[in-house]
Amino acid sequence: MSINTSSDIVCGSAVGLRGRLWRLSASELRAAAVSASAEILRLEAVRVAVVDELSMRPDDQVIASRGVGSWLAANTMLQIRDGKKIAALGAALRPFPAVAARFDGGDCSFEHAVLIVEFCESPPKGMPDEALPRCIDLLLAAASGAEATTTKVRNVIATLERIFESDEIPPAEDDDRNELRIASTLNGRVVVRGDFDALTGEMLLSALSNLTMPTPAPDGTPDTRSAAKRTADGFTELIRRYLDCAKTGTDGGQRPHVNVHINARDLAEHRDCAAAPSPDGGGGGGGGGGATVSDLDVGHMPWLGPLSVSQTRLLGCDCFLSTVLLDDHGAPLDAKPGKRLVSAEQRVALIARDKGCAFPGCTCVPAWTDAHHIRHWANGGPTVMNNLVLLCRSHHRLMHRKTGFVGKWEIRIGTDNKPWFIPPPSIDPGQHPRPANTTFKT
Repeated sequence: MSINTSSDIVCGSAVGLRGRLWRLSASELRAAAVSASAEILRLEAVRVAVVDELSMRPDDQVIASRGVGSWLAANTMLQIRDGKKIAALGAALRPFPAVAARFDGGDCSFEHAVLIVEFCESPPKGMPDEALPRCIDLLLAAASGAEATTTKVRNVIATLERIFESDEIPPAEDDDRNELRIASTLNGRVVVRGDFDALTGEMLLSALSNLTMPTPAPDGTPDTRSAAKRTADGFTELIRRYLDCAKTGTDGGQRPHVNVHINARDLAEHRDCAAAPSPDGGGGGGGGGGATVSDLDVGHMPWLGPLSVSQTRLLGCDCFLSTVLLDDHGAPLDAKPGKRLVSAEQRVALIARDKGCAFPGCTCVPAWTDAHHIRHWANGGPTVMNNLVLLCRSHHRLMHRKTGFVGKWEIRIGTDNKPWFIPPPSIDPGQHPRPANTTFKT
Protein backbone atom coordinates (compact mmCIF):
# COMPACT_ATOMS: atom_id res chain seq x y z
CA MET A 1 0.00 0.00 0.00
CA SER A 2 1.40 3.39 -1.00
CA ILE A 3 0.91 6.82 0.56
CA ASN A 4 -0.18 9.62 -1.75
CA THR A 5 -1.44 12.42 0.46
CA SER A 6 -1.68 13.38 4.10
CA SER A 7 -5.38 12.45 3.96
CA ASP A 8 -4.36 8.86 3.16
CA ILE A 9 -2.40 8.79 6.40
CA VAL A 10 -5.16 10.35 8.51
CA CYS A 11 -7.90 8.13 7.09
CA GLY A 12 -5.87 4.93 7.08
CA SER A 13 -4.57 2.61 9.78
CA ALA A 14 -1.32 3.14 11.63
CA VAL A 15 -0.46 -0.56 11.24
CA GLY A 16 2.68 -0.76 9.12
CA LEU A 17 2.66 3.01 8.62
CA ARG A 18 6.12 3.63 10.08
CA GLY A 19 7.73 1.50 7.39
CA ARG A 20 6.16 3.59 4.62
CA LEU A 21 6.65 7.13 5.91
CA TRP A 22 10.19 7.34 4.56
CA ARG A 23 8.72 7.99 1.11
CA LEU A 24 7.26 11.33 2.23
CA SER A 25 9.11 14.64 2.18
CA ALA A 26 9.44 16.82 5.27
CA SER A 27 6.66 19.14 4.05
CA GLU A 28 4.34 16.17 3.51
CA LEU A 29 5.11 14.85 7.00
CA ARG A 30 4.34 18.26 8.49
CA ALA A 31 1.05 18.40 6.60
CA ALA A 32 0.14 14.92 7.82
CA ALA A 33 0.92 15.83 11.43
CA VAL A 34 -1.26 18.96 11.22
CA SER A 35 -4.10 17.05 9.54
CA ALA A 36 -3.97 14.29 12.14
CA SER A 37 -4.08 16.86 14.95
CA ALA A 38 -7.10 18.57 13.38
CA GLU A 39 -8.82 15.20 13.01
CA ILE A 40 -8.18 14.43 16.69
CA LEU A 41 -9.82 17.73 17.67
CA ARG A 42 -12.80 16.93 15.44
CA LEU A 43 -13.24 13.44 16.89
CA GLU A 44 -12.80 14.80 20.42
CA ALA A 45 -15.74 17.16 19.84
CA VAL A 46 -17.80 14.35 18.31
CA ARG A 47 -17.18 12.13 21.33
CA VAL A 48 -18.12 14.88 23.80
CA ALA A 49 -21.37 15.60 21.91
CA VAL A 50 -22.34 11.92 21.65
CA VAL A 51 -21.55 11.19 25.30
CA ASP A 52 -23.52 14.25 26.41
CA GLU A 53 -26.56 13.19 24.41
CA LEU A 54 -26.28 9.70 25.86
CA SER A 55 -26.13 11.14 29.38
CA MET A 56 -29.50 12.83 28.78
CA ARG A 57 -31.03 9.62 27.36
CA PRO A 58 -29.32 6.82 29.32
CA ASP A 59 -30.26 3.22 28.61
CA ASP A 60 -29.95 0.19 30.88
CA GLN A 61 -26.21 -0.28 30.15
CA VAL A 62 -25.36 3.32 31.09
CA ILE A 63 -27.55 3.19 34.20
CA ALA A 64 -25.94 -0.09 35.27
CA SER A 65 -22.50 1.52 34.95
CA ARG A 66 -23.51 4.32 37.34
CA GLY A 67 -23.11 7.08 34.81
CA VAL A 68 -22.08 7.65 31.22
CA GLY A 69 -18.48 8.47 32.15
CA SER A 70 -17.95 5.13 33.87
CA TRP A 71 -19.72 3.32 31.02
CA LEU A 72 -17.37 4.97 28.49
CA ALA A 73 -14.31 3.94 30.48
CA ALA A 74 -15.60 0.36 30.80
CA ASN A 75 -16.01 0.02 27.03
CA THR A 76 -12.87 1.83 25.88
CA MET A 77 -9.23 2.12 26.95
CA LEU A 78 -9.99 5.31 28.91
CA GLN A 79 -9.60 5.60 32.65
CA ILE A 80 -12.74 6.32 34.69
CA ARG A 81 -11.55 9.84 35.56
CA ASP A 82 -11.08 10.63 31.86
CA GLY A 83 -14.51 9.30 30.97
CA LYS A 84 -16.08 11.45 33.67
CA LYS A 85 -14.18 14.53 32.42
CA ILE A 86 -15.61 14.00 28.94
CA ALA A 87 -19.14 13.69 30.31
CA ALA A 88 -18.66 16.72 32.56
CA LEU A 89 -17.48 18.92 29.69
CA GLY A 90 -20.47 17.95 27.54
CA ALA A 91 -22.86 18.99 30.30
CA ALA A 92 -20.94 22.18 31.05
CA LEU A 93 -21.01 23.31 27.41
CA ARG A 94 -24.83 23.29 27.19
CA PRO A 95 -25.41 26.76 28.76
CA PHE A 96 -22.60 28.35 26.71
CA PRO A 97 -23.32 27.84 22.99
CA ALA A 98 -20.52 30.19 21.87
CA VAL A 99 -17.91 28.03 23.60
CA ALA A 100 -19.55 24.84 22.34
CA ALA A 101 -19.58 26.15 18.76
CA ARG A 102 -15.85 26.98 18.86
CA PHE A 103 -15.04 23.59 20.42
CA ASP A 104 -17.22 21.72 17.91
CA GLY A 105 -15.49 23.59 15.08
CA GLY A 106 -12.08 22.30 16.15
CA ASP A 107 -10.73 25.75 17.04
CA CYS A 108 -10.53 25.17 20.80
CA SER A 109 -8.88 22.23 22.53
CA PHE A 110 -10.52 20.03 25.17
CA GLU A 111 -8.33 21.44 27.95
CA HIS A 112 -8.97 25.06 26.99
CA ALA A 113 -12.73 24.47 26.74
CA VAL A 114 -12.64 23.07 30.29
CA LEU A 115 -10.85 26.19 31.56
CA ILE A 116 -13.30 28.53 29.84
CA VAL A 117 -16.49 26.84 31.07
CA GLU A 118 -15.05 26.64 34.60
CA PHE A 119 -14.62 30.43 34.49
CA CYS A 120 -18.14 30.87 33.09
CA GLU A 121 -19.68 28.64 35.76
CA SER A 122 -17.85 30.43 38.60
CA PRO A 123 -17.14 33.99 37.43
CA PRO A 124 -15.62 36.59 39.77
CA LYS A 125 -18.11 37.81 42.37
CA GLY A 126 -17.79 41.40 41.15
CA MET A 127 -18.49 40.65 37.47
CA PRO A 128 -21.95 41.74 36.21
CA ASP A 129 -23.95 39.25 34.14
CA GLU A 130 -23.88 41.48 31.07
CA ALA A 131 -20.05 41.30 30.99
CA LEU A 132 -19.97 37.52 30.48
CA PRO A 133 -20.35 37.48 26.65
CA ARG A 134 -17.43 39.88 26.24
CA CYS A 135 -15.33 37.81 28.65
CA ILE A 136 -16.14 34.67 26.67
CA ASP A 137 -14.98 36.42 23.48
CA LEU A 138 -11.65 37.31 25.11
CA LEU A 139 -11.14 33.78 26.41
CA LEU A 140 -11.98 32.21 23.06
CA ALA A 141 -9.58 34.57 21.29
CA ALA A 142 -6.77 33.41 23.61
CA ALA A 143 -7.75 29.75 23.16
CA SER A 144 -8.09 29.78 19.36
CA GLY A 145 -5.54 29.18 16.63
CA ALA A 146 -2.25 27.34 16.41
CA GLU A 147 -0.53 29.83 18.74
CA ALA A 148 -3.02 29.28 21.58
CA THR A 149 -1.44 28.13 24.83
CA THR A 150 -2.74 27.29 28.27
CA THR A 151 -0.55 30.10 29.62
CA LYS A 152 -2.40 32.64 27.47
CA VAL A 153 -5.81 31.36 28.54
CA ARG A 154 -4.83 31.42 32.21
CA ASN A 155 -3.39 34.91 31.77
CA VAL A 156 -6.71 36.21 30.42
CA ILE A 157 -8.58 34.49 33.25
CA ALA A 158 -6.24 36.06 35.81
CA THR A 159 -6.67 39.47 34.16
CA LEU A 160 -10.48 39.20 34.26
CA GLU A 161 -10.37 38.09 37.88
CA ARG A 162 -8.33 41.21 38.71
CA ILE A 163 -10.68 43.49 36.74
CA PHE A 164 -13.74 42.19 38.55
CA GLU A 165 -12.03 41.36 41.81
CA SER A 166 -14.12 41.23 44.96
CA ASP A 167 -13.35 40.92 48.63
CA GLU A 168 -13.06 37.15 48.20
CA ILE A 169 -9.48 35.87 48.02
CA PRO A 170 -8.74 34.12 44.69
CA PRO A 171 -8.02 30.40 45.12
CA ALA A 172 -4.48 30.86 43.80
CA GLU A 173 -3.71 33.31 46.62
CA ASP A 174 -5.57 31.65 49.49
CA ASP A 175 -2.85 30.33 51.80
CA ASP A 176 -5.49 28.89 54.15
CA ARG A 177 -5.84 26.08 51.63
CA ASN A 178 -2.15 25.17 51.86
CA GLU A 179 -1.43 21.56 52.75
CA LEU A 180 1.71 19.48 53.05
CA ARG A 181 1.59 15.80 53.91
CA ILE A 182 4.73 13.84 54.73
CA ALA A 183 4.32 10.15 55.47
CA SER A 184 6.64 7.17 55.74
CA THR A 185 5.93 4.01 53.78
CA LEU A 186 6.27 0.37 54.80
CA ASN A 187 9.62 0.04 53.02
CA GLY A 188 11.08 3.00 54.92
CA ARG A 189 10.75 5.65 52.21
CA VAL A 190 8.95 8.98 52.54
CA VAL A 191 6.06 10.28 50.42
CA VAL A 192 5.56 14.06 50.15
CA ARG A 193 2.37 15.60 48.78
CA GLY A 194 1.44 19.27 48.92
CA ASP A 195 -0.90 21.97 47.67
CA PHE A 196 0.27 25.59 47.99
CA ASP A 197 -0.80 29.08 47.06
CA ALA A 198 0.85 30.76 44.09
CA LEU A 199 3.26 32.87 46.14
CA THR A 200 4.56 29.92 48.15
CA GLY A 201 4.86 27.93 44.95
CA GLU A 202 6.83 30.75 43.32
CA MET A 203 9.23 30.85 46.26
CA LEU A 204 9.69 27.08 46.14
CA LEU A 205 10.28 27.03 42.39
CA SER A 206 12.68 29.97 42.61
CA ALA A 207 14.66 28.23 45.34
CA LEU A 208 14.79 25.01 43.31
CA SER A 209 15.36 26.46 39.84
CA ASN A 210 19.16 26.65 39.91
CA LEU A 211 19.35 23.23 41.58
CA THR A 212 17.17 21.32 39.12
CA MET A 213 18.66 22.27 35.76
CA PRO A 214 20.13 19.44 33.66
CA THR A 215 23.82 19.05 34.46
CA PRO A 216 25.96 17.40 31.77
CA ALA A 217 28.75 15.03 32.74
CA PRO A 218 32.37 16.29 32.59
CA ASP A 219 32.78 14.65 29.18
CA GLY A 220 29.78 16.56 27.82
CA THR A 221 27.31 13.68 28.01
CA PRO A 222 23.79 15.08 28.53
CA ASP A 223 22.13 14.66 31.90
CA THR A 224 20.10 11.45 31.73
CA ARG A 225 18.04 12.15 34.86
CA SER A 226 14.31 12.65 34.42
CA ALA A 227 12.73 15.96 35.41
CA ALA A 228 11.25 14.29 38.51
CA LYS A 229 14.66 12.91 39.52
CA ARG A 230 16.33 16.32 39.05
CA THR A 231 13.63 17.93 41.18
CA ALA A 232 14.12 15.34 43.91
CA ASP A 233 17.89 15.85 43.85
CA GLY A 234 17.43 19.63 43.93
CA PHE A 235 15.02 19.38 46.86
CA THR A 236 17.51 17.22 48.76
CA GLU A 237 20.26 19.76 48.08
CA LEU A 238 17.99 22.63 49.16
CA ILE A 239 17.36 20.95 52.52
CA ARG A 240 21.08 20.21 52.94
CA ARG A 241 22.00 23.85 52.24
CA TYR A 242 19.41 25.09 54.68
CA LEU A 243 20.70 22.81 57.41
CA ASP A 244 24.26 23.91 56.57
CA CYS A 245 23.68 27.53 57.66
CA ALA A 246 20.91 28.26 55.11
CA LYS A 247 23.19 28.64 52.09
CA THR A 248 20.36 28.82 49.55
CA GLY A 249 22.29 30.08 46.52
CA THR A 250 21.12 32.78 44.14
CA ASP A 251 18.79 32.86 41.14
CA GLY A 252 18.16 35.60 38.63
CA GLY A 253 21.21 37.57 39.75
CA GLN A 254 24.81 36.69 38.92
CA ARG A 255 25.01 33.28 37.32
CA PRO A 256 27.35 30.51 38.51
CA HIS A 257 30.81 31.26 37.20
CA VAL A 258 31.82 29.75 33.86
CA ASN A 259 35.05 31.41 32.78
CA VAL A 260 35.54 31.69 29.02
CA HIS A 261 38.47 33.54 27.43
CA ILE A 262 38.35 34.86 23.87
CA ASN A 263 39.92 37.62 21.81
CA ALA A 264 37.61 40.57 21.33
CA ARG A 265 38.16 40.53 17.56
CA ASP A 266 37.19 36.83 17.41
CA LEU A 267 33.89 37.63 19.10
CA ALA A 268 32.84 39.81 16.16
CA GLU A 269 30.05 38.67 13.85
CA HIS A 270 32.05 38.22 10.61
CA ARG A 271 35.03 35.96 10.03
CA ASP A 272 36.80 38.62 7.96
CA CYS A 273 36.63 40.89 10.99
CA ALA A 274 37.92 38.10 13.20
CA ALA A 275 40.78 37.37 10.83
CA ALA A 276 41.96 40.96 10.67
CA PRO A 277 45.17 41.58 12.65
CA SER A 278 44.64 43.50 15.84
CA PRO A 279 46.27 46.95 15.66
CA ASP A 280 47.05 47.13 19.35
CA GLY A 281 47.24 43.50 20.43
CA GLY A 282 44.38 44.03 22.89
CA GLY A 283 41.82 41.41 23.67
CA GLY A 284 39.24 40.15 26.08
CA GLY A 285 41.61 37.62 27.63
CA GLY A 286 43.70 34.77 26.25
CA GLY A 287 45.55 35.45 22.98
CA GLY A 288 48.45 37.33 21.47
CA GLY A 289 48.60 40.21 19.02
CA GLY A 290 49.14 38.20 15.81
CA ALA A 291 46.27 36.07 14.59
CA THR A 292 46.89 32.49 13.58
CA VAL A 293 44.46 29.94 12.20
CA SER A 294 44.37 28.08 15.49
CA ASP A 295 43.47 31.27 17.35
CA LEU A 296 40.42 32.19 15.27
CA ASP A 297 36.79 31.56 16.15
CA VAL A 298 37.37 29.73 19.42
CA GLY A 299 36.98 30.49 23.08
CA HIS A 300 38.83 28.75 25.88
CA MET A 301 37.61 27.43 29.20
CA PRO A 302 40.08 26.76 32.04
CA TRP A 303 38.69 23.28 32.73
CA LEU A 304 37.45 21.91 29.38
CA GLY A 305 39.57 23.84 26.89
CA PRO A 306 38.29 24.98 23.44
CA LEU A 307 34.77 26.32 22.97
CA SER A 308 33.24 27.33 19.63
CA VAL A 309 32.76 31.02 18.97
CA SER A 310 29.02 30.41 18.48
CA GLN A 311 28.67 29.01 22.00
CA THR A 312 30.95 31.75 23.32
CA ARG A 313 28.75 34.40 21.75
CA LEU A 314 25.70 32.75 23.32
CA LEU A 315 27.32 32.88 26.77
CA GLY A 316 28.50 36.42 26.05
CA CYS A 317 24.93 37.69 25.65
CA ASP A 318 24.29 37.55 29.39
CA CYS A 319 27.59 37.46 31.24
CA PHE A 320 30.00 39.13 33.63
CA LEU A 321 32.58 40.79 31.36
CA SER A 322 36.22 41.23 32.31
CA THR A 323 38.73 42.73 29.85
CA VAL A 324 42.46 42.08 29.83
CA LEU A 325 44.87 44.07 27.65
CA LEU A 326 47.61 41.86 26.19
CA ASP A 327 50.95 42.62 24.51
CA ASP A 328 52.17 41.16 21.22
CA HIS A 329 53.31 38.02 23.01
CA GLY A 330 50.02 37.44 24.82
CA ALA A 331 51.27 38.65 28.19
CA PRO A 332 48.78 40.70 30.26
CA LEU A 333 49.48 44.44 30.42
CA ASP A 334 46.40 45.64 32.26
CA ALA A 335 43.08 44.35 33.56
CA LYS A 336 39.89 46.38 33.86
CA PRO A 337 37.35 45.77 36.63
CA GLY A 338 34.67 43.31 35.64
CA LYS A 339 31.15 44.47 34.94
CA ARG A 340 27.82 42.77 34.54
CA LEU A 341 26.57 43.34 30.97
CA VAL A 342 22.92 42.95 31.93
CA SER A 343 22.45 44.48 35.34
CA ALA A 344 20.16 43.07 38.00
CA GLU A 345 17.87 46.07 37.49
CA GLN A 346 17.68 45.45 33.74
CA ARG A 347 16.90 41.78 34.29
CA VAL A 348 14.04 42.71 36.62
CA ALA A 349 12.69 45.06 33.93
CA LEU A 350 13.03 42.35 31.25
CA ILE A 351 11.09 39.89 33.40
CA ALA A 352 8.37 42.51 33.89
CA ARG A 353 8.16 43.03 30.12
CA ASP A 354 8.70 39.52 28.68
CA LYS A 355 7.39 37.37 31.57
CA GLY A 356 9.70 34.56 30.42
CA CYS A 357 10.98 33.37 27.06
CA ALA A 358 9.50 35.81 24.54
CA PHE A 359 9.76 33.45 21.53
CA PRO A 360 6.24 32.80 20.12
CA GLY A 361 4.80 29.60 21.53
CA CYS A 362 7.36 29.16 24.33
CA THR A 363 6.29 28.97 27.98
CA CYS A 364 9.70 28.85 29.70
CA VAL A 365 9.72 30.70 33.04
CA PRO A 366 12.00 33.75 33.61
CA ALA A 367 14.42 31.91 35.91
CA TRP A 368 15.48 29.66 33.02
CA THR A 369 16.04 32.40 30.44
CA ASP A 370 19.03 34.39 29.19
CA ALA A 371 19.08 38.05 28.26
CA HIS A 372 19.79 37.93 24.51
CA HIS A 373 21.33 40.91 22.72
CA ILE A 374 19.32 41.44 19.52
CA ARG A 375 22.45 43.02 18.09
CA HIS A 376 25.43 41.47 19.86
CA TRP A 377 27.40 43.88 22.02
CA ALA A 378 30.61 42.72 20.30
CA ASN A 379 29.21 44.28 17.12
CA GLY A 380 28.27 47.55 18.77
CA GLY A 381 24.90 46.51 20.14
CA PRO A 382 24.17 48.43 23.36
CA THR A 383 23.04 46.73 26.55
CA VAL A 384 19.75 48.62 26.74
CA MET A 385 16.13 47.46 26.98
CA ASN A 386 15.43 48.03 23.27
CA ASN A 387 18.29 45.69 22.35
CA LEU A 388 17.50 42.93 24.86
CA VAL A 389 14.98 40.11 24.96
CA LEU A 390 14.56 37.11 27.27
CA LEU A 391 15.02 33.73 25.54
CA CYS A 392 15.12 30.24 26.99
CA ARG A 393 18.33 28.35 26.44
CA SER A 394 16.86 26.33 23.55
CA HIS A 395 15.69 29.37 21.56
CA HIS A 396 18.80 31.32 22.55
CA ARG A 397 20.97 28.53 21.16
CA LEU A 398 18.90 28.39 17.97
CA MET A 399 19.40 32.11 17.41
CA HIS A 400 23.15 31.72 17.77
CA ARG A 401 24.22 28.42 16.32
CA LYS A 402 21.56 26.18 14.78
CA THR A 403 22.48 25.46 11.16
CA GLY A 404 20.00 27.08 8.80
CA PHE A 405 18.48 29.14 11.62
CA VAL A 406 20.90 31.97 12.33
CA GLY A 407 19.75 35.12 10.56
CA LYS A 408 16.44 33.64 9.40
CA TRP A 409 14.33 34.77 12.31
CA GLU A 410 14.53 38.48 13.03
CA ILE A 411 13.73 40.21 16.29
CA ARG A 412 12.58 43.82 16.40
CA ILE A 413 11.29 46.04 19.16
CA GLY A 414 7.92 47.38 18.04
CA THR A 415 6.22 50.70 18.64
CA ASP A 416 4.70 49.11 21.74
CA ASN A 417 8.28 48.70 23.11
CA LYS A 418 7.88 44.92 23.09
CA PRO A 419 9.77 42.32 21.03
CA TRP A 420 8.27 41.09 17.76
CA PHE A 421 9.51 38.06 15.85
CA ILE A 422 9.64 37.99 12.05
CA PRO A 423 9.72 34.41 10.71
CA PRO A 424 11.69 33.34 7.63
CA PRO A 425 9.89 32.90 4.28
CA SER A 426 10.13 29.11 4.67
CA ILE A 427 7.75 29.36 7.64
CA ASP A 428 5.67 32.38 6.58
CA PRO A 429 6.08 33.58 2.98
CA GLY A 430 4.56 36.93 3.96
CA GLN A 431 6.93 37.23 6.95
CA HIS A 432 4.18 38.69 9.12
CA PRO A 433 5.56 39.88 12.49
CA ARG A 434 4.50 37.74 15.44
CA PRO A 435 4.13 39.22 18.92
CA ALA A 436 6.11 37.96 21.86
CA ASN A 437 4.60 34.95 23.57
CA THR A 438 3.42 37.04 26.53
CA THR A 439 1.71 39.80 24.53
CA PHE A 440 -2.01 39.59 25.29
CA LYS A 441 -4.86 41.72 23.98
CA THR A 442 -7.62 42.15 26.50
